[in-house]
Amino acid sequence: MAIADDPQRRWYEPEAPPVWWTVSLAALYAGVSGLRRWLYRCGVLHTRRLPVPVIVVGNIVTGGAGKTPLTIALVEALRAHGYKPGVVSRGYGGSARTRMLLEARSDPALVGDEPALIKSRTGVPVVVGANRCEAAQLLLGQNVDAIIADDGLQHYALARDIEICVIDGMRRLGNGRLLPAGPLREPESRLQSVDFIVCNGGEPRDGEVSMTLAPTDVVAVDGSSRRQPLAAFVDRHVHAVAGIGNPRRFFETLRGQGVDVLEHPFPDHHRYVAADFDFGDDLPVLMTEKDAVKCRAFAQPDWWSVPVSAMLPKSFFDAIAARIAHCQPDQESATRAS
Repeated sequence: MAIADDPQRRWYEPEAPPVWWTVSLAALYAGVSGLRRWLYRCGVLHTRRLPVPVIVVGNIVTGGAGKTPLTIALVEALRAHGYKPGVVSRGYGGSARTRMLLEARSDPALVGDEPALIKSRTGVPVVVGANRCEAAQLLLGQNVDAIIADDGLQHYALARDIEICVIDGMRRLGNGRLLPAGPLREPESRLQSVDFIVCNGGEPRDGEVSMTLAPTDVVAVDGSSRRQPLAAFVDRHVHAVAGIGNPRRFFETLRGQGVDVLEHPFPDHHRYVAADFDFGDDLPVLMTEKDAVKCRAFAQPDWWSVPVSAMLPKSFFDAIAARIAHCQPDQESATRAS
């Protein structure tokens, strides 16, 4: 397919009409997804409520928007408020076929890169599984009192107490069309029913919570625990590697810190091999944390992970804690879950 005819390339190009054949498919997608939501609202399809509060973090746009950094920030904030949170995730990109409780160094190829990163950064119980309800059932046995469902906005079988939708502040909702004519998993009107809209970068609109990603000291990818300030790479040429939903955000973050970047974008959830890094020179390599967890086995000494921390207003985390404090466990659900 020629680049000019690539449907995804047009999603974020102003004034670019969608590829003709995607329009009818988008109408079909709208009908099927709308019917599914209606069946859940009417009770034809059943929702499972758990005996602990559930916070869903997701988006209505396919691809990355910053859900994983926000999930990590939520875990840290809930612990600061005295909770013992756990995380459930589909484990996208991993090969596991059954629900699985992650270990400290679970293989990202098995459990998915994002769950592996969340486990590595937070240490809290993390369970992956295509069925979020079954995954959460396993998580309940880990003595958690709050569950965060990473990328679970469209998984209606799991009842939720709080919905958080993350939006990429740079790309927003693209052309506003549903898949495959545009990037939307659900229509824009879905935003009216979520509890919080978090805007990652860019300019937040009225009612949105501002989030920025702040880079910290870089960490050696090879697992040696070596660290150095990102400032050590100011005015230096580096290879920047990003296999995330919006690689441009990572490259621009590095440039904003004064790093001279040679860009190497890869598809989201890319499974790296050593040959991907045959750049023909000995320049340092900087990559996202999500990429680094998949490159430890063949990492070179001058490859560095760039961790980021999600920065949000304290009032946002206080509002989340206040809401889950008022969640009353459903005794019938608690009996079924025990």
